[in-house]
Amino acid sequence: MNPSNRDFAKGCPMSIFHRALDRLADFIWTGRKVDLRFTAEYRTACYAVPIIKKLLAEGADGDAYRVALIPWHEAERPPHATYEGDTSRCRIDGPLQEAGTHWLPLGGLILSPGVTAHLDPFEARALHEKMQQAIEAVIRTWVRDHDLAAGPSVPEHFDRRRADRKAKAMIAAWASENVAAALPFDPDNADKCCSGEHADAPCSACRKGPGRD
Repeated sequence: MNPSNRDFAKGCPMSIFHRALDRLADFIWTGRKVDLRFTAEYRTACYAVPIIKKLLAEGADGDAYRVALIPWHEAERPPHATYEGDTSRCRIDGPLQEAGTHWLPLGGLILSPGVTAHLDPFEARALHEKMQQAIEAVIRTWVRDHDLAAGPSVPEHFDRRRADRKAKAMIAAWASENVAAALPFDPDNADKCCSGEHADAPCSACRKGPGRD
């Protein structure tokens, strides 16, 4: 079916029936595979193909990439930058527009409890600059407070497999400690593991729980 006939068929009862079947198939066969074909200019494809592969990846990585792009689907314009707090967020809308020696966003959006505000290009640029200044200040403060400048310089890229394994082990240990700390303290059984010492809080052995050294 050529494009013109396909457009004409969109309003036909049979086309509506086919779309209903497609939706039903999506519901039943959520794990089915589909073939995707794209046509793009060569330079665009060089950038797009690696991104597409990451978005289509199965597992936690693919899920994380797809979740990160949710704001793209919510926005009417391509987001140039987004900043999020606990309950508020703002978006700076692209594409950036050249204005003499300056580049301005097309607008922006602020979402905060009880507030939804659209920004004009100049308001969006001013907010964008303030957010960048605030982020720069926080990063530099963190660097200073943790004396990061005194340490050796390290490569930006790292061994993903080894770094993930180490990070997950740290998270598991932290979670285990928090679970143990949340366990209720039974003073009636304290003498059994605390060598008869009386205290208002469990010792480290109590917190680790039974069967753990």
